[in-house]
Amino acid sequence: MTNSIWQQGELIELTIADLSDTGDGVGRFQERVVFVPDTVPGDRALVRLVNVKPKYAHGKLKELLQPSPYRIRPSCIVADKCGGCQWQHIDYDYQLIAKRDQVIQALQRIGGFTAPSVDPVLVAHSPLDYRNKSTYPLDISTTGQVQAGYYQKGSHQLVNLNQCPVQDSRLNPLLAEVKQDIQQQGWTIYDENRHQGQIRHLSLRIGRRTGEVLLTLVVKDQDLPRITKQAEIWLKRYPQLVGVSLNYNPQRTNAIFGAETRCIAGVPYLRETFAGLEFQVRPDTFFQVSTETAEALLNVIQSQLQLQGDEVLVDAYCGIGTLTLPLAKQVRQAIGIELQAQSVQQAIANAERNSIHNVTFKVGAAEKLLPNMGIIPSVVILDPPRKGCDRAVIESLLLSKPERIVYVSCKVATLARDLKLLCEHDLYTIERIQPADFFPQTSHVEAAVFLVLSHFGKDT
Repeated sequence: MTNSIWQQGELIELTIADLSDTGDGVGRFQERVVFVPDTVPGDRALVRLVNVKPKYAHGKLKELLQPSPYRIRPSCIVADKCGGCQWQHIDYDYQLIAKRDQVIQALQRIGGFTAPSVDPVLVAHSPLDYRNKSTYPLDISTTGQVQAGYYQKGSHQLVNLNQCPVQDSRLNPLLAEVKQDIQQQGWTIYDENRHQGQIRHLSLRIGRRTGEVLLTLVVKDQDLPRITKQAEIWLKRYPQLVGVSLNYNPQRTNAIFGAETRCIAGVPYLRETFAGLEFQVRPDTFFQVSTETAEALLNVIQSQLQLQGDEVLVDAYCGIGTLTLPLAKQVRQAIGIELQAQSVQQAIANAERNSIHNVTFKVGAAEKLLPNMGIIPSVVILDPPRKGCDRAVIESLLLSKPERIVYVSCKVATLARDLKLLCEHDLYTIERIQPADFFPQTSHVEAAVFLVLSHFGKDT
């Protein structure tokens, strides 16, 4: 292999030294970077170069010459094919190390922070059997059988599943059996290339503490023959199933859910207990997939803030009030901002259900509402989507100067970008950075960053 050259199709020997933020192993060959899926730091491997660029390339693992001490046998028999998980072949303790390094590297490379102090990753309640929601695309096999699963890595070829080790195991019987019912009903499966067919996805959601389950079919057209009768059969067959819904998505899009969801049988929500409160969670609204780890991170937030009861708190991306409502019980006034009107309706209902009366929810974009609130909050919670905060949100905070900001992020690259702006000119200081593992067996990492106004407390 000493005569190997830098060209597509070439076989090279490579030692994997790191993991990228997308989960691929990273090695170096002739001073160039090579990204290789399905590898682990410490692996020595024979790799075929693909997609070769002047300074980097992607490779495909051809042969494992010497396995890493951090490599383990996956829990799932299709882990090498299925795109649902990336890291089942990596020891869980090493996954935590890699996720902490991912946060550090993003803060250094993108945020410009020198030697950021990052806490050890908050360990998941369980590295398997943790997902409270799974949404599966459907397909038809070459023999005409209905399939449900996840796509193969880098493709739209479905890997058929009857169980999934990372989803709540109580959902597995439904996954295996509902496919058969769809088959027997003769419902057609959506073909994205032709934009034809009835059923696009099967979505299952469970309350981890209550055990209540929702079953939702994402359909292209509103007319699904015999669905009401079949829904009643499902409710009788599965005692834990409390509701069956149809979500309508008629668009040519990669988005899973459409704008309209209709309950066919049972109730349109499940009950869940979170932070000592009862929430109603619908099929199509955001709720963290790892209930227990999300609650553990909330405990960290509460402990770090040490709220005294006289604060005004704004939750700028509040969803159904998952963070807003537990924190509202510890402050004088809480305000939640959320773009989705349906989520705000649920947040209001959840507040009433828990007799929390010092909270107000507003529908709208954080970048539009936050600058015009007419108050200076004591604490602002930021929990934006993966794209991070709109620049107008950051600018509003730099003008209003709340005493403390808690930024909860599901994408460390946009987190680092936004923290750089908030900490510019030393206006805010980072008190603590706490990563959390909401998504074991994947490269995704959540992080909560606590910022304090630099002069806060110095003159008092």
